[in-house]
Amino acid sequence: MRVYLPVTHSGLRDLVASGGLGPSPLVGYAVTGALRESYAQGDEEELEYVAMTAAAKAALTLLARAEADPPRRVVVAVDVDTAYPCHEAGAAGVELPQVVPMRQVASVHLDTDEAEQDVAAAVAMLRAGGPRDVDEEFLLDACEGHELAWFATQEIGDLLA
Repeated sequence: MRVYLPVTHSGLRDLVASGGLGPSPLVGYAVTGALRESYAQGDEEELEYVAMTAAAKAALTLLARAEADPPRRVVVAVDVDTAYPCHEAGAAGVELPQVVPMRQVASVHLDTDEAEQDVAAAVAMLRAGGPRDVDEEFLLDACEGHELAWFATQEIGDLLA
């Protein structure tokens, strides 16, 4: 099963340093039965995109807690055998019961330079206790308007340089 895990740049550094993502349990996003029911018309590719978008949104929350990380959403795609529904994380939410080793990382998805201003604004709003109104919700929507760039696992070192 492909699972999208929200992390920060620090989390990406920890992945490289320790050789895995953890500690467990990890909350991620995947194409679940609940997601399939809520997007009955979506094909597999569209459902994967919805799951990754949910992870990218969760990455904003992680960034709001991580003062030192650059304002860029980071999502790590992993392939795992076991994931359990995590209803608190929405229709795509899953929980992984163990640390994910580097060999199970399929790719990394990261904001480009063009997204930095919108992500920084959304993170500042989250740190201030938002979203409190439609205007602040718009800041989250602006982030979703930016596609995450795809990187192979061999490129992770370059992303951290």
